[in-house]
Amino acid sequence: MSAAPIADFVREYAASDVSRLHMPGHKGRGPLGCEALDLTEIAGADELYAPQGVIAASEAAAARLFGTAATYYGAEGSSQCIRAMLFLALQAAPAGPGRPVLLAARNAHKALLYAAALLDFDIAWVWPGPQAGDSLCACPVDPARLAAALDRLAREGRRPFAVYLTSPDYLGGVQDIGPLAALCRRRGVPLLVDNAHGAYLRFLPGGSRHPIDLGADLCCDSAHKTLPVLTGGAYLHVGRGLLAPGPEAVRGAMCLFGSTSPSYLILQSLDLCAAALAGDWPARLAACIGEVEALKRDLDALCPGLVRPSEPLKVVLDGGALGCTGQALADLLRACKVECEYADRRYVVLMFAPDNLPRDYGRVRQAAAEARRRRAPRAALPALPAGIWARLAAEAAPRRTIRQAVFARQELVAAGQALGRVCALPTVACPPAIPIAVSGEAIGPAAVELFRLYGVEQVAVLTE
Repeated sequence: MSAAPIADFVREYAASDVSRLHMPGHKGRGPLGCEALDLTEIAGADELYAPQGVIAASEAAAARLFGTAATYYGAEGSSQCIRAMLFLALQAAPAGPGRPVLLAARNAHKALLYAAALLDFDIAWVWPGPQAGDSLCACPVDPARLAAALDRLAREGRRPFAVYLTSPDYLGGVQDIGPLAALCRRRGVPLLVDNAHGAYLRFLPGGSRHPIDLGADLCCDSAHKTLPVLTGGAYLHVGRGLLAPGPEAVRGAMCLFGSTSPSYLILQSLDLCAAALAGDWPARLAACIGEVEALKRDLDALCPGLVRPSEPLKVVLDGGALGCTGQALADLLRACKVECEYADRRYVVLMFAPDNLPRDYGRVRQAAAEARRRRAPRAALPALPAGIWARLAAEAAPRRTIRQAVFARQELVAAGQALGRVCALPTVACPPAIPIAVSGEAIGPAAVELFRLYGVEQVAVLTE
């Protein structure tokens, strides 16, 4: 069997000199140079949401590589997979009184809110504790914290249809999925993981740390974030736990939230990625992790406290160690021909992969040395106010359901004028796309303070 059945079919078709009397309109020719490989679901190309040929074979190969009960391709990023896995969990939940509720860590991507609006469920939040530190992106959850949240819902007479975690988070924090998955299984509640940043965790040199291997029921990966895949390529993985949706159910869910014209360029990249993962890519990953670890050691020796602990492929720099903001440090990196993944008021996130060149590591070292030479007093960087998360949790009272708020009439107002208004669409930049105020919540003083600290200038609120 071919190691890359989708890509092989497309290449053969492109070389066949067939008259293309089908979509797309470029007919295999055009200025991009990739048009010959851009197809639609013609005979032999298979169909993403009802595969029986090359796509089915490629997905089966991916499932073997990831060790899952089943793996499904998505061409619209983890956002599509998030909606699909929440739909599947909601569909499988036993009927009960009241509105369905999901228990989720608060550092979730806004795609979760859009899914809640479309599927019409409520969210009960696990809020960041003191160990979350000075960032909107982090929300560590330990078994005691999760058990307390489940107990709180039980006292209220509510049973969540699933627990939802984001791991790794944007700053490279990784939840200890194993004990959390065991707790969820004992409580009979499925565990869903947004693993958008962690597809590569299956292939770590020391052994897999992928959520499915650690007990998650369903998990989504943005393949394009850390693997050699075109933007938009994603996986929806099914584990061997409490949920066991069949292929028809999963494909129906993916089709419900996806285009009926998936990109064959993206599908080919997923297919070729499977071939790479079966080849030398894991060895190249191990070498890359070694280079990243050496870079982290060098940067920490240059300026103690500069490197924040994170997952293996991220280098997270704390501008506070240099007396500057993360945005200022990102500007200095750009001057050294380095573009970061994300920068905020404090942190800069750099994402590495095996295809990075040796010069990339050298440029980061050069930029850090220059930043160290210019270092200002640490007091130049404002810290998040003490107790901000507890204040935000106390103020974030739901006034509408998420669905009601997202679909209601709304308007943009200056962030400073949003106090007391009800949040509509979450107006946050991507990255990190983590809402400060959630749709349907009243906006209190703590949220307004965070808007200012994170540079949010306008907020969508319900029209009064």
